[in-house]
Amino acid sequence: MKRLSICFFSAAALAGLAAAAVLSCSSSCPKKQDVRLLYWNIQNAMWADQGNNYDNFVAFVKEKDPDICVWAESKSHYNTASDISYDLADRGSQYLPDNWDELAERYGHKYVYVGGERDFFPQTITSKYPLHNVKRLLGDGKDSIVAHGAGWATVDIKGKKINIVTVHTWPQKYGLTPQTDEEKKESAARMEGDYYRRTEMEYICKHTIQTVPEAKDQYWMMMGDFNAKSSIDNWHYGWPADTTAFLVHDYILQNTPYVDVIHELYPNEFHSSHLNGTRIDFVYLTEPLMKKVEAAEILHEGWSKPERVPWSKKRFCTPSDHEAIIVDFKL
Repeated sequence: MKRLSICFFSAAALAGLAAAAVLSCSSSCPKKQDVRLLYWNIQNAMWADQGNNYDNFVAFVKEKDPDICVWAESKSHYNTASDISYDLADRGSQYLPDNWDELAERYGHKYVYVGGERDFFPQTITSKYPLHNVKRLLGDGKDSIVAHGAGWATVDIKGKKINIVTVHTWPQKYGLTPQTDEEKKESAARMEGDYYRRTEMEYICKHTIQTVPEAKDQYWMMMGDFNAKSSIDNWHYGWPADTTAFLVHDYILQNTPYVDVIHELYPNEFHSSHLNGTRIDFVYLTEPLMKKVEAAEILHEGWSKPERVPWSKKRFCTPSDHEAIIVDFKL
């Protein structure tokens, strides 16, 4: 298996035109840009379509025709799903991540990269272009609290190197260590989940983009399920400015050269990325790469639109509880 991959929806910025109209890369439009990035949290490795041999998933990806894909929750958890039971997959029977090369080949991607896996939710990159591992972020349990693992890979496109950082931060309101229900309740009341994610994000940045002093002048992207809201969207949420909910993205915005591509292209609009109406999935770019963006959008319609599975006691959705993000670049 080629252990390198990245799925990356192309997004193109109207460089230098501050008041220019935003371009949409909707599913009805053919891809006209050089490079398209597709990012999506596919909930339990596209659990909703595995019983269908991933045929709907493959058709969706082929229709969007991304050059690079980044998949969060890219590891299989269940063999079957029915209104009666979920058959938890054991290690030997899990189709993904070990067979991402086989699945990616079905939608035209030759290269696969699986990032660090600390528990059950690694991120996977698939690509039409060669990928190279820089670092799989796990931590050693002492200096790191990277909950699900993270990855740093590079992709070579037309002589240009693009750094790709994938993340999926801790999802709970409580911190990592509480064990009993009472401990979790007390931890959540202290907002320890928010502080945990903030420390986790600092660790990831300090071991990726902050290790390269000239990164602000290079092509970098970071994307994933951050499980955190951004203060950039607080005009929509209307929360107290000092809420701990913004700690993760405030760290990124204040300590790295990353910019939020959806916010840059839609500064006066709110676009949710999750069935619950919040935006917790983000694509960040450095300014040189942002200038190459021609379009970007969160897909709110079509097959990828989340729908709650009525009988699911585990609150699963079809095809995922998250919405996909596409970015088109003119490199």
